Amino acid sequence: MPDDLIYEEKISSLRTEVLFVALAVLSLALFAWRVMATGFGVITVVFLFFSAFFSFYALNYRSLVIRISTDGLHLKFGLLGWTVPWHTVDEAYVDETSLWRIGGAGLHFSMISGRYRAMLNFLEYPRVVVALKEKRGPVRDVVFSTERPDEIVRIVRASVSGGGAA
Repeated sequence: MPDDLIYEEKISSLRTEVLFVALAVLSLALFAWRVMATGFGVITVVFLFFSAFFSFYALNYRSLVIRISTDGLHLKFGLLGWTVPWHTVDEAYVDETSLWRIGGAGLHFSMISGRYRAMLNFLEYPRVVVALKEKRGPVRDVVFSTERPDEIVRIVRASVSGGGAA
């Protein structure tokens, strides 16, 4: 993709990273306390699960890479990726949805305004919605955080209309 790359951005969130690491450490501490106090049991395993879960989140959701090329939009969030070819895009716009409705940082799926969304986001950045012409599975909108939402919307609209990113 290097020859046809139009735009690239990598964002991360220290606040989100600290939150996930703190939750992982807290869960691990509760696991250790529970093992010493009562030995292994269901609650002990639950604490271990949450420690592993939040450790995965801390590692996987360190950064979101946004790449726009002549063939589409490419999002990479740790091990997870999403590609949106231009011929599948209907519209792009800045998301105005309340942060209370989003549900947190990371990868989320949610129904908003009657459309099922895949959201790759950090809470402190604005978001862009890329509306799809047809569902991709249940997903109608792909939403992602960015530091430059207006520039991305302009590039996506130009690419979809066939005008390039100029």
